[in-house]
Amino acid sequence: MYSKWLDQYKSKLKTLDEAAAMIKDGEEVYCALGGGQPFGMFEAIGQRIKRGELARVALFAGNVIVQTALTAPEIQDRVNFDTPFVGPYTREGTKAGFYTYSPIKLSDMDTVSARGLRRGDVYILRVSPMDRHGFFSTGINVDYGWGMAKTNPERRLLIVEVNEHMPRTYGANHIHITEADVVVEHHVPMPYVPDLPLTEVEISIGQHIAEMVPDGATIQLGIGGIPNAVGKFLKDKRDLGVHSEMLTNCMLELYNEGVITCTRKTFMPYKWIGSFAWGSQELYDFIHENPMIEMHTCGFVNNPYIIAKNDNMISVNSTLQIDLTGQCASEAIGPYQFSGVGGQADFVQGAWLSKGGKSFIATPSTTRGKDGKLISKIVPLLDYGSFVSTPRTETHWVVTEYGAVLVKGQSIKKRVESLISIAHPDFRDWLRFEAKKLGFLS
Repeated sequence: MYSKWLDQYKSKLKTLDEAAAMIKDGEEVYCALGGGQPFGMFEAIGQRIKRGELARVALFAGNVIVQTALTAPEIQDRVNFDTPFVGPYTREGTKAGFYTYSPIKLSDMDTVSARGLRRGDVYILRVSPMDRHGFFSTGINVDYGWGMAKTNPERRLLIVEVNEHMPRTYGANHIHITEADVVVEHHVPMPYVPDLPLTEVEISIGQHIAEMVPDGATIQLGIGGIPNAVGKFLKDKRDLGVHSEMLTNCMLELYNEGVITCTRKTFMPYKWIGSFAWGSQELYDFIHENPMIEMHTCGFVNNPYIIAKNDNMISVNSTLQIDLTGQCASEAIGPYQFSGVGGQADFVQGAWLSKGGKSFIATPSTTRGKDGKLISKIVPLLDYGSFVSTPRTETHWVVTEYGAVLVKGQSIKKRVESLISIAHPDFRDWLRFEAKKLGFLS
């Protein structure tokens, strides 16, 4: 039987340039997040646009983390780039108005596609090599790419970019050779994220959160200093589980320390459940063909009601700014999109619905402005034009280096007093003065 699938593989195999030539003017091309993006095809498509061979192509891809010809500044006015999560190579183009942003929760992506609200003509997915049964795995980047491709039977082309460095994973994330229209090969190492030294502020925040995590909890952590700091202080916990849109290095460290066992999970026990991974090569090697780990689409992993099936669900997310009523602006600075909605709202709601669950919105109390002056991240009102990522009705716990306070279910007066108590001391009098002007305090 393998010879049958191999014959189909060979019949569909094309060069990157040949595959790029199959894309037509004005078509919509859909791709996955970050490391799941087809960087070889991005380069080939970008070169076609540069040569004037392709016009009005629309690209839908989130968190572009590798520079290719497709995101070259000289052609940004010739690519209709649409992203559900702004990354380092789309941020300036989005700010300038050449690119655009789609505010869609990760949990909604599959449904948005299934209901026909967003439909692509061409889907390009980065996959692991084909197995003897004819299946490719979307590996460590199932995210929304796999789900949107699967829920659109009207697609014109499904192109798989085979990369021998893409880990093969278990779960609902596979494409059969009979489903693929075109196969290309592009073997390059997976993008990785270096661990940076933790700051004192991050360490303090991590310690505050870790103190509130019970043994047997199931965790969702993002990437960066604060989640890494939380991981550092979870090393004395027991039998933690994982249900997280992203799998990270600190989770691997906790597994190696014997902290993560998943034995006390109330939903899919003994399994790590994730949608994508971003970290070190060591993490990718650990995930490869590991039956303990299942990778599923964000429509499943980020569904709040699925999340809530895990008792004692702990969710840790960050924000750029929070006002005195508990509104969180986590994705934009004023009207300028910095990242994306992602799964913050999904896990905030899912953790709340979980028996014994807690969600934490964490942030350093201050940041530095362009002029070097200290700025409070807890503010009376969000900056003009800011978008609310987590509404005040959903915010549960808020954490800075000065402590953790409960916001969910509290009055405006109680929220204001609590949030002022964890603001930087230099700004507490100002916040109290502004709260009185707004009528929040007497």
